[in-house]
Amino acid sequence: MRTPLTELTGVDHPIVQTGMGWVAGPRLVSAAARAGALGVLASATMTLEELEKAILEVKERTDRPFGVNLRADAGDAAQRVDLLVEHGVEVASFALAPKPDLIARLKEHGVVVMPSVGAARHAQKVASWGADLVMVQGGEGGGHTGSVPTSLLLPSVADAVDIPVVAAGGFFDGRGLAAALSYGAAGIGMGTRFLLTSDSAVPEAIRRTYLSFGLDGTVVTTRADGVPHRLLRTDFVAQLEEDNAAKRLLAAARRAAAFKRTSGVSWRQFVRDGLRMKRASGRTWSQMASAANTPMLLRAGLVDGDTEAGVLAAGQVVGAIDDLPSCEELVDRIIAQAVERITARDAMLLG
Repeated sequence: MRTPLTELTGVDHPIVQTGMGWVAGPRLVSAAARAGALGVLASATMTLEELEKAILEVKERTDRPFGVNLRADAGDAAQRVDLLVEHGVEVASFALAPKPDLIARLKEHGVVVMPSVGAARHAQKVASWGADLVMVQGGEGGGHTGSVPTSLLLPSVADAVDIPVVAAGGFFDGRGLAAALSYGAAGIGMGTRFLLTSDSAVPEAIRRTYLSFGLDGTVVTTRADGVPHRLLRTDFVAQLEEDNAAKRLLAAARRAAAFKRTSGVSWRQFVRDGLRMKRASGRTWSQMASAANTPMLLRAGLVDGDTEAGVLAAGQVVGAIDDLPSCEELVDRIIAQAVERITARDAMLLG
């Protein structure tokens, strides 16, 4: 199945395993890449040294193309771009719009640039700066999300730009891939579905916990980090919803300090990155304090397996998933089902 996504990136199938913090490490990324999808390393929770080590580990595990997700507003974004160039990483994805100079440097060295956007106007901006393709995530998606569903966001962005569009938010099987292609997408991105595979490094007990939730098992809350965040509706998240502002702020400050220690950055760089993020996102100082603690909340849930002290990001598709296949089994199944659906559609249209 060839699309502009596969042509640009060199992967076999138009499927992207998205860059989920604490989840998309070398083990999952290399498994997704070997399965023929585009695996994407999540670097926001890694130091520079950890990112380089992760890149090298993926390259040891597979010779297939893969990508790295970067924070465009990070103080060391340029150094991280240098790592991608130095080690021949094929794709750079961004959670926020990268500046034109970063895009130019990546493209100068043949790296495909794929920012994530939440509106047609943002897609037009990065397209004018030279981005090769964009990913759009509808409100069904996990983690930070908007309110517009994929079924409306995808066509609005596809109509607004001439570069390929990858659709995310609400995808978990071949029917979704067939639908996205019919909408004009070049492929789909999936986070929760890849998290729930046997190749995921998330503790199995936590993966089993995900499987126990239904379609109504997620909630979009601003209490985790000040902006809309789709999470599993756990008891801990319910408690976050009930805590008063002072209690949340104190807990956020403690976790922010813990993440600063984990990330290895200086206080000066930590504050500088925070100011840069504030300017880019327009958050209030209270929201910024909450945002700084989010990595530790996610680590507690996704790495330590402690649902009483951490959160679990999840898309609404969690309620439609009931197994933990390998990445290879998952990708093969999705492609086979998509081909079956497209073939049946064409047969119906041809009478």
